[in-house]
Order: sequence, then C-alpha cells, then structure tokens
Amino acid sequence: MSIGKLGPQDVVTTSPDSQLEEITATLEEENVGSIVVTEDDEPIGMLTDRDAALAIHDHDDVGSASVEDVMTENPVTVHEDDDPITISEAIRDNNVRRFPVVDDDGELAGIATLDDLVATIGEELENVADTIEAQSPEYSP
Repeated sequence: MSIGKLGPQDVVTTSPDSQLEEITATLEEENVGSIVVTEDDEPIGMLTDRDAALAIHDHDDVGSASVEDVMTENPVTVHEDDDPITISEAIRDNNVRRFPVVDDDGELAGIATLDDLVATIGEELENVADTIEAQSPEYSP
C-alpha cells in the first residue's frame, strides 16, 4: 500500500489571503483539524485548529488575520508513492501529525495523518490476528 491510498484524497484547502474567521468556520463545517494552504495546487502551508487558537495572542482582531500570517509555512510533504512507514519517520523527524501528499509535479494529491497510520496498523494487526486464529484453532485471546 502506498501513502496515496492511506488517507483521504479530498483535502480541505484555502489560499494564503483567506481570513482566519472564514477558515475557522470551515474547520468546524468540514469537521477537520487542519487545512492545507495552496498556491497553484501546491501546498505552501498548513493551518491547524491549534494555530488558529494561538493566534489570539498575536492579533488584535484575530478574525481578520490572514491565513498567511498564522499558517506554518513550507509544510513537510510526503509523496503519494511512498511507503506508509515514511509517515512514521516524518512524524519522528519533524514532530508533526499531518502531511500533505504530493504527486510527481508537487501538486496536492491528498493528506495523510498520524491517525491514518494508526488505523492502518490496527487493520493490518487484525489481519495478522485472524491468520493466527485460523492456523491455531485452540488459541483464544
């Protein structure tokens, strides 16, 4: 399985000149914790619900702050053909939980998260457990 198949391909995006008030409403409406900021279909930033909450301390009128003022620039990306273990390594190396997935042209192709990785590992372990139980009928967890 490749990273491109791990997480959703339908990603919530915005432009850097959007206002934070609009984007926090989008976070709520879409029930997501982050939005990928794009220009020309390429990820240039990430805005998380945490980024939005912490912006209160830096802006007098936080709702009118631009996404560009609050986002994390140059997000760590993973390639859609990479192995899912790449996410584990990227989490370790960069201390982030969400990664825009890009194609060969650097364009946004999806998003992969720590949650996607954990869910996939859980599914794979269930497959292994089924095999163990099928091969060892007397085994019972």
